[in-house]
Amino acid sequence: MAALRLLAWAFSRRVSAHRPQPTLPHHLIRHYPTTRCGKVKFYTDPVKAVEGIKDGASVMLGGFGLCGIPENLIGALKTKGVKDLKIISSNVGVDDFGLGILLASKQVRRVVCSYLGENKLCEQLYLAGKLELEMTPQGTLAERIRAGGTGVPAFYTPTGYGTQVQEGGVPIRYSPEGHLITLSQPREVREFEGQHHLLERAIRADFALIKGWKADRSGNVIFRGSARNFNVPMCKAADISVVEVEEIVDVGTFAPEDIHIPNIYVKRVIKGPRFEKRIERLTTRDSPPAPGSKDQDPKRTRIIKRAALEFKDGMYANLGIGIPVLASNYISPKMTVYLHSENGILGLGPFPLKKEVDPDIINAGKQTVTVIPGGCFFASDDSFAMIRGGHIQLTMLGAMQVSKYGDLANWMVPGKKVKGMGGAMDLVSSKKTKVVVTMEHCTKTKQPKILEKCTMPLTGKSCVDLIITEKAVFEVDRSKGLKLVELWEGSSLDEVKATTGCSFKVCPNLKPMQQIKSDA
Repeated sequence: MAALRLLAWAFSRRVSAHRPQPTLPHHLIRHYPTTRCGKVKFYTDPVKAVEGIKDGASVMLGGFGLCGIPENLIGALKTKGVKDLKIISSNVGVDDFGLGILLASKQVRRVVCSYLGENKLCEQLYLAGKLELEMTPQGTLAERIRAGGTGVPAFYTPTGYGTQVQEGGVPIRYSPEGHLITLSQPREVREFEGQHHLLERAIRADFALIKGWKADRSGNVIFRGSARNFNVPMCKAADISVVEVEEIVDVGTFAPEDIHIPNIYVKRVIKGPRFEKRIERLTTRDSPPAPGSKDQDPKRTRIIKRAALEFKDGMYANLGIGIPVLASNYISPKMTVYLHSENGILGLGPFPLKKEVDPDIINAGKQTVTVIPGGCFFASDDSFAMIRGGHIQLTMLGAMQVSKYGDLANWMVPGKKVKGMGGAMDLVSSKKTKVVVTMEHCTKTKQPKILEKCTMPLTGKSCVDLIITEKAVFEVDRSKGLKLVELWEGSSLDEVKATTGCSFKVCPNLKPMQQIKSDA
């Protein structure tokens, strides 16, 4: 009789999937022991949960910035004192939190990542020859991990073609005296349908340390908000995945279709004893900018208001850190623009009010954000499938340099400043995406940023379509060069020529630089 009742319950769930899902009747729930369910072990001590991680082990750390990082398990690694770790992580945290804790305790030999952010300690260790650093475009990193979890040994991607990623020579290790010891190797290149692609190898690890929101007693896991990010593909790409969660619930609490990671990928689960859930860049819309801040700079405001004219109703757009994100403040309320963030959000809303701040919902710049009705969350590998697949119609990003023919450099000053590729190389890799660069016309030392040829390592080759500065707007023809199409009323043609490091054509119908007329 019990079996018939269970079958009837299961059938009712199948035929009423459109209605709110009921939970399994309490008397039919199997109460699993708290220490083991099948192959999934449950722990109460974080140090015991990372048993087996030895010196020299490879370890994936989930999270993006500080959002969704397994902070209790990272603390347990520090307590264990294991050395010479190879860490795979999207970012490197901050100096005193997340991966930064292990860097400070000198437990890490090599980091595979896409972006350093503001971690000065990591940059210092790298440039001083005390840390090996393998930098990979963020989407390529996500796909290498995803491939590792699916048994695919390698794949081709357009990301990085024409850059040092393809050519090799990216510094991995310096000597203490500053000499290059280890460089990245060139990639194999093949052409598919008229576009060049690089061969990239999959990544697996001995362990993956993952941060989930909830797990049930059978080891199924769900995530919250943008904390899904790299946690999902990493959980699938390790020999042993250890998941720390905020709550462990009974089997049947989750509807089966709501589970993000099925227990086949999970080996160990622990309810974290405490979570700080630190926010890297707390940003709210009810905190006015400080007097004299960059946000009040009239040059930046001019660029922002011109950039906002590139938005079209119904568009899917990705906005880089800084000026591009601020342009979203001027999207007309009469149009809908679906803003994409590569850490796993589609439908970014405005910055939250102070009372709305949620550490599990951040953008790619690590700022606290909101999500509009109809928005959604997903993992990083899905996010970059949207990007490389040409589903994003516009990407707007900053630059250190742009060449006459649309080459872009924005990630590294060799031997001096290391930002990392982040997602920029992926964002400019699709021929279906319009690439708009927003930047000041010259550096702080008055050197032109628009050049005949970039002198810094490239982010993308022949990829930029439009350049917007405080002085002018240029269209880019990737074979013929630049055309000046708009000129700021306070600038002259002679001034623009004198401050631009290459020649350009002038549109016969040269217009005054346009500006959005009203705020969103």
